[in-house]
Amino acid sequence: MLTLFLGLVVFLGVHSVQALLPEQRQLWQARWGAGAYKGLYSLLSLAGLVLMVWGYGEARHHPVVIFEPPRALVHASFLLMGISMVLLVAAYWPRNQIRARLRHPMTLGIKVWALAHLLANGTLADLMLFGTFLLWAVVVFRSARRRPVAPAAARPASITATVATVMLGLGVWALFLWGGLHAHLIGVNPLGSMRA
Repeated sequence: MLTLFLGLVVFLGVHSVQALLPEQRQLWQARWGAGAYKGLYSLLSLAGLVLMVWGYGEARHHPVVIFEPPRALVHASFLLMGISMVLLVAAYWPRNQIRARLRHPMTLGIKVWALAHLLANGTLADLMLFGTFLLWAVVVFRSARRRPVAPAAARPASITATVATVMLGLGVWALFLWGGLHAHLIGVNPLGSMRA
């Protein structure tokens, strides 16, 4: 659990700087240069990610079960993951109305992702990992909403880009859920418990 905890502190700490300490971030960039700052940011992010994956993997070998999620919550988590994937795609797909309206779909997507996994998993490691991500996303989203809105893009959002965003997000969701991508990347088949 300590490895997972350290990974969460490093990974989410690094990813909190821009939202929670923007002035300090600017000072560091001015002092070290943008390239050095981005390099350090990337190295710390990677180190935190490795520690999280390693720590979570270790914890899965000796799970401490807090509760057994009811089947209805597991089904609800599948639907929430569809929404999460659409939001995550919306953060990167240009000119979609979802990003134009919500402004921070990535953080919202992480919130929904974390909530979905909290509903479907009941071990101590799951509560630590996904609960921490959920709390982090709530704090960062609130902070980001307080910042001034950037000027609108020269080309307005379009319905075509929005439909493409939704379709791509749902496609990625289907690949994870039914296409075996979750089992291949994470080592867990989310539909396994449904077939028991």
